Amino acid sequence: MAREAGGSPREWLAVDETAAAFLSRSLAARPPILLPPPLHRAPLRPGNVVEIAGPSNSGKSQLLLMAAVQCILPKEWAGVYFGGLGKEVMYIDLDCRFDVLRLAQILRNRIAEGCGSAHPINEQFVKDGTEDILFTDCMKRFFYVRCYSSSELIVVLKTVYSQSKARRALGVGIYFLMLDSIGAFYWIDRCSQPTRDSKGKTQSLQSITESVVQEIRKFLQLQPILVLVSKAHIYGEGITTSNDFQRGTSKFLTEDSTVLRYSKREEEINTSCREYMPSVWQTFVTHRIKLQDLVQESGISSEQESEVLSIHTSEWVRPSLNIKEKFYIRDSGVVVIQ
Repeated sequence: MAREAGGSPREWLAVDETAAAFLSRSLAARPPILLPPPLHRAPLRPGNVVEIAGPSNSGKSQLLLMAAVQCILPKEWAGVYFGGLGKEVMYIDLDCRFDVLRLAQILRNRIAEGCGSAHPINEQFVKDGTEDILFTDCMKRFFYVRCYSSSELIVVLKTVYSQSKARRALGVGIYFLMLDSIGAFYWIDRCSQPTRDSKGKTQSLQSITESVVQEIRKFLQLQPILVLVSKAHIYGEGITTSNDFQRGTSKFLTEDSTVLRYSKREEEINTSCREYMPSVWQTFVTHRIKLQDLVQESGISSEQESEVLSIHTSEWVRPSLNIKEKFYIRDSGVVVIQ
């Protein structure tokens, strides 16, 4: 706007812009990104930091892989529409559970789904081997790094940032930054003795988290990217502390202090979902979705009789959408239960 008004701050302030024109300009500069369910409910744009929180087996890593495939797939290839973004993904594995075969399976299913039409051009797409060429081209846009400590994570972020600066001059760069999972080294960093880095700064859980946030911010300043982070629960079911009990006594006991008001299962879930990341990370996150695994409900039988698909729930906490959805994950994608 300042450039359009002549570059002078006074001239920029004198420009009268309607709300409709402002929204149109903003959406054109950073259009919303369409991701697979249940991430599609909130309008996500480059520059957002999305936290996918939930216990083990709630589908966090699977949603990351689904989103990664959506990013590396092209919008169109050889006349066949796939609806992807055709962008690069940086996937940083912190809990050492990444399954490249699962990623390849999801990608091949998406390609096969796009080629499943009876249109003649799609039949030729499969016959001449272009499907394998597309698969290879998509995998070239997927970058994978594994870290074994928080210090390695910080070094990786610094290195990738430096490389992105050079590659950005060529018109290419990372569009999705994924971290799975952000709390993997929480107990190690919290229980380790405070040390000093090369600059004499004390390394603690707070300072390490600040360094991680600072490096990701540098990414966001360099180019607009979408940050997707999974966060597992680190407090197991049934694990409480004395402070937790004191804070929850008035909640869980009735007036005569003899009968529990809430079930033990509800108390365990509330404790395991407790926030544990430092405040610098909590304020850095712009969007948060909470996942749960419905162990009390029977699964969905798949096309293979021997396989039963688990049912999960999703709930947007930030922003609060007051919508709780049930879904299950198949090789072809996420299916929302109406």
